[in-house]
Amino acid sequence: MSKSDYNFTARRLHQIALQKPVAEVSFDIENVLIQKKGKQFADNHVFVSGLARSGTTILLRYLHQTGVFKSLTYLDMPFVLMPNIWKKISYKKPSTEVKERAHQDGIMIGFDSPEAFEEVFWRVFCGEQYIDKDKLQLHEADDDILEKFKAYVNNILLSSDRANQGRYISKNNNNVLRFSSLQKAMPNAQIIIPFRDPLQQAFSLLTQHNHFCKKQSEDKFSLKYMNWLGHFEFGLNQKSFYLGDEEAFKEMLDYDKTDINFWLANWKNYYKYVNEQFAGNMLFFNYDDFCRHPQLVMDELFERIDVPSLPIQLEPFKPSAKMVAGYNENLVAECNSIYRELDKKYHLWFNELTS
Repeated sequence: MSKSDYNFTARRLHQIALQKPVAEVSFDIENVLIQKKGKQFADNHVFVSGLARSGTTILLRYLHQTGVFKSLTYLDMPFVLMPNIWKKISYKKPSTEVKERAHQDGIMIGFDSPEAFEEVFWRVFCGEQYIDKDKLQLHEADDDILEKFKAYVNNILLSSDRANQGRYISKNNNNVLRFSSLQKAMPNAQIIIPFRDPLQQAFSLLTQHNHFCKKQSEDKFSLKYMNWLGHFEFGLNQKSFYLGDEEAFKEMLDYDKTDINFWLANWKNYYKYVNEQFAGNMLFFNYDDFCRHPQLVMDELFERIDVPSLPIQLEPFKPSAKMVAGYNENLVAECNSIYRELDKKYHLWFNELTS
């Protein structure tokens, strides 16, 4: 997000469309006017949800490329709660136009790129339950909210032009706050949780935090935009997950957000929780192993979640390992211990010999 991304009119439209009252009305209008309202889909959807910088975007893209899944894309902005109506009345932007995303990490995006806009729904309908000034809290969505969410997913699927896109896929790191609600609403859905070497992931989080702090200091709209989308991973609006472990949360507060140890404590807090929450519909995804053996890992993952393999050959790649200093060795050791536990769970479904 930079000052050149949106002109004044576009910024005003986003500001209006993403506010709670307007977003709620747009959702209601969509449900009243959609013509195919009687059509329902199975609930065998896929939710990609990991701590940021764990490979969630790459995983989402490969899954989306199978053609089986429908996701929200940049074309759905800013009226993301009425995808069918907005599709009919909005300007059809050229899908071939691409640019590097705001993270400046080499990932290119276009208007038809899948992205994490689902969180707008949760912010609008129950944001007061989990968004605090300094943290994001666990929350249980009530039955009314879950019925609305199921209707929302149904509407997103109805907005597809392709008959075979009968399954929904999202990438939403905040879904860790409501795993039990998602499992209740959609018992046949699967949750994929990517994880990565803790020191490298923590360094990547720190780098993005510094980058977004600078960007948001120079462009206040980019900060507002992230707040509207419910993205609090890093930057001036960074909010850590409070996952019921008071000690783990306080450990993060012992460090400044410009300290690598703050992000290591974040890693520990997040992955300790998801490791303990492990259930049969959760698949841990080792991003490091994927980089070494992308074809093997994706083939087995696709078979596990019942989607066709991609008609391309994925080649191994090695992300550049960063030299990191100033970290607490005991904290890294604790994170590495959790990493090994996650890797064991990863190998519950990925059985290839990859060492």
